[in-house]
Amino acid sequence: MKPYKFSNFLSKSESGPGDGGRTGSWRVLRPVIDTTVCIPSKTGKPACFNCWLYCPDAVITKTIPPVIDYEYCKGCGICAQECPANAIEMQDESQFAPKEK
Repeated sequence: MKPYKFSNFLSKSESGPGDGGRTGSWRVLRPVIDTTVCIPSKTGKPACFNCWLYCPDAVITKTIPPVIDYEYCKGCGICAQECPANAIEMQDESQFAPKEK
């Protein structure tokens, strides 16, 4: 039997905002950060960032204060569940929609 040479192909890319397209329109609930309770915002130090760590769509910045890119956020609520300070509240998206005339 003849030996075969196999090649390994590895991806060097990382996922990021927009991999699934602009999916913010799917959202029913919007995560809203209360910066008075958020640990990094309150202390002014790079601490916690559980929201950034657990966001499956990588739409939360690791800045002080954290910022959510609503154009790509699907509203899954994982950030709100993982926040130890309960600084993220899921709010109904309809209250942010422009009022029709």
